[in-house]
Amino acid sequence: MADYKTLDDLFAAVGLDGLRILIRADLNVPVQDGKVSDATRLERVAPTLKELAGKGARVIVLSHFGRPKGAPEAKYSLRPIAEALSGVVGSKVGFAEDCVGEVASKAVGAMQPGTILVLENTRFHAGEENNDPEFAKTLAKNGNVYVNDAFSCAHRAHGSTEGITHFLPSYAGRAMEAELAALDAALGNPKRPVVAIVGGAKISTKISLLGNLVKKVDALVIGGGMANTFLAAQGKKVGKSLCEPDLFDTARHIMANARAAHCDIVLPTDVVVAKELKAGASARTVSVDEVPEDEMILDVGEGTLAHLAARFETASTVVWNGPLGAFEIPPFDRGTVAAARIVAMRSKQGELISVGGGGDTVAALNEAGAAEDFTYVSAAGGAFLEWLEGVELPGVAALSRG
Repeated sequence: MADYKTLDDLFAAVGLDGLRILIRADLNVPVQDGKVSDATRLERVAPTLKELAGKGARVIVLSHFGRPKGAPEAKYSLRPIAEALSGVVGSKVGFAEDCVGEVASKAVGAMQPGTILVLENTRFHAGEENNDPEFAKTLAKNGNVYVNDAFSCAHRAHGSTEGITHFLPSYAGRAMEAELAALDAALGNPKRPVVAIVGGAKISTKISLLGNLVKKVDALVIGGGMANTFLAAQGKKVGKSLCEPDLFDTARHIMANARAAHCDIVLPTDVVVAKELKAGASARTVSVDEVPEDEMILDVGEGTLAHLAARFETASTVVWNGPLGAFEIPPFDRGTVAAARIVAMRSKQGELISVGGGGDTVAALNEAGAAEDFTYVSAAGGAFLEWLEGVELPGVAALSRG
């Protein structure tokens, strides 16, 4: 785990009254008809913003939004998100129409201690994604201190995530600190046994992830369409199921590496099959040795669930990324929902540390009503996946500089 400084280190080092703190947040939230439709990321950063403003700092928020091409685009303005942020933090949040230059410096100069200001989309400047040192230096001019509270953007070496740390004392915000602590508890320095669940459609998107996890965990549960490729690589018939025949050798290689690392690969022993993937489709459970040629595997069966429940009973840590079946379409959500509820129950009882992340994972845990009882659910998406792959995240590494 990186040796980064936190807000507590900042408070011990300087007084905050009037201090200009540039904080990198992730305000890249869903917006429909000009309104924020999911404020989760705003809620995650709100405690840091309120804590800093409450101590008299002038809090200046940096963020990207969408994918503009290095120039201003009205549809990617942060103005409506700044307005939504006001409601989340419970006080007025100002807005400046640029993140650098005279517009930004005037807005920052007019701030009173204890107030919050959102600067316009950093990606309106090509220097952001290019991590141009001059752009990063210009960003830094508006602050005395830099705080990164956007783990979800930490896998990008951009001007506002990595470049700026070369010019200002840098710290982790509360959300970043919580995320890093949860990830360390999950894989960095976990309580064992550790069970990882990896689901999703294709092995091809998660080869690096699987390769890293077999070296880190005691058992690796593979679900979703990915499991079909592993089953087929073992000679099982998978009917019309989603499968990647060109990756059979890769699947066998992963299983061989798992054996060498004393990691159990857990595949379904029974599965739910149907002739078509649609809501309410006629479905039945069969052994993985009896999948009909004209049907497809769409979920795990009760026998597999019973085995997973036994694994969870003896596990101390569970890391979850990806659903066990086609959870978006009932009745093929049952396996994911049932397994998630078991993990959530044991976590709530204090018997298990559980960390989940990735877009489909968060949606599945929410559908199961399990997210609130997990030890930690990451909203980070790509950064969470890269961390699971064992990749050094530049935005995190930069916080340990110096």
